[in-house]
Amino acid sequence: MSKTKELGLLAEALESWKDAREGVLAELKNIPSAHMLFIPSKGARSVAGIVQHIIETSEMWAGELSNPKGDFTRKSFSEFIKEYSCQNLQKCSKQDLVRALKESYKIGAKRIKQNGEIGMFQRIRRFDGCYGTRLTWMFHGVSHEEYHRAQLALYARLLGRTPALTRLIEGV
Repeated sequence: MSKTKELGLLAEALESWKDAREGVLAELKNIPSAHMLFIPSKGARSVAGIVQHIIETSEMWAGELSNPKGDFTRKSFSEFIKEYSCQNLQKCSKQDLVRALKESYKIGAKRIKQNGEIGMFQRIRRFDGCYGTRLTWMFHGVSHEEYHRAQLALYARLLGRTPALTRLIEGV
């Protein structure tokens, strides 16, 4: 967190998302390009598939949370992804996915900032039909990203690599 000034709730939420996204980027950069299609077991996503999913879902939730008429029950999950997806992520190289991660965060953070802190305190209907604040739902999105960050760290371990966060903590 900023040491020079206290942040408002929205700024803190955006800082949390930025930290999560930087962690995803670090874990992705830690995995060699030759292993982008690595899948640890049948039915799991590949490294590239996890990153694509992170990008698509963050574009979706940032878009819907910044939509004044946002409602997560108005479409199916796949229809939301189609509506908000900014990029064709099929057959992307590792470098393309790194760029897409950075760009999707930049666009999403801009949308959320434009909605403003008061806008993020407004209620939105969640996928389960219940209501919650947009800010709380944003933290759900950040948690989702951290979940997939952990998957990338596990994949790194399975590939015989030390995860990026562990390396950072150990000062390697």
